[in-house]
Amino acid sequence: MVPGVASLALLEVLRGPLRPGRVLAATGSVIYLDFGAAQVVALTAAGAICPPNAITLKLLALDPPDGTAALDGAWAGNDRVLVGGLEVQIRRWWDPCPVFAPLSRARLDHGVTALARVYATATTRPGLEGQDSPAALAARCAAGDLADAVELAESLVGLGPGLVPSGDSMLCGLLLALRLLGGATAGGTRPVWFADWLGAAVTGYAEQRTTPLAATLLHCAARGQAAEEVSAVLHGIAGQEPVEPAARRLLTVGGASGAELTWGLMAGCAAALALSLP
Repeated sequence: MVPGVASLALLEVLRGPLRPGRVLAATGSVIYLDFGAAQVVALTAAGAICPPNAITLKLLALDPPDGTAALDGAWAGNDRVLVGGLEVQIRRWWDPCPVFAPLSRARLDHGVTALARVYATATTRPGLEGQDSPAALAARCAAGDLADAVELAESLVGLGPGLVPSGDSMLCGLLLALRLLGGATAGGTRPVWFADWLGAAVTGYAEQRTTPLAATLLHCAARGQAAEEVSAVLHGIAGQEPVEPAARRLLTVGGASGAELTWGLMAGCAAALALSLP
């Protein structure tokens, strides 16, 4: 039995009775388990990226003894997860919702400018860079055009290949910045209101339009639940810690998704600044 530290985003699936699930993907550092209804659990090894739906383990690797073929099924519930001979017992919980003190517009502007400098020098770029929809969404959010923003956001759901398509990662960053940093600024009720509408639009049919993992992450972002690496960047933008090291880590360990999340954070901060104007 291995002790685990679980995200509060997983309370429903972990505190209920045991239920069956399936393995979505497995690497040496993370195993993704799907329990339906946008409830994907990420078992993560020490040092791996920690998404908002993670159970973190002290194991250095998660390679099953007989390879991924041994991971035919999974169970979760009663504060436990079972998969491929591995039994995880939840010992502690962590909160994926970062909290921010009141944030000045000058501080937010300074922080996102520093983030943009790091992003500009990154070698990994978003999968949708250069396409019209992301840029148009950022512009519509900053202009406060909710109707067009909702339409553009919905068009990004599921756009791109992989377990977490590029459009979904961008939307996650955008929602998190609007809700968490925009909500901490004076006049922040409008960015949060905007995030509420966008979040409802992109999660309404997410299970039918994108991958199970991406749908889970969209639901988390709509609730203000962030990966630890994203939370560190948000704290950096807010001036609570240096932003540059946190941004470089997100871009390094997150790969393309890290770049897409960073793009979304910058777009969300720019929109929060515009929407919170008196």
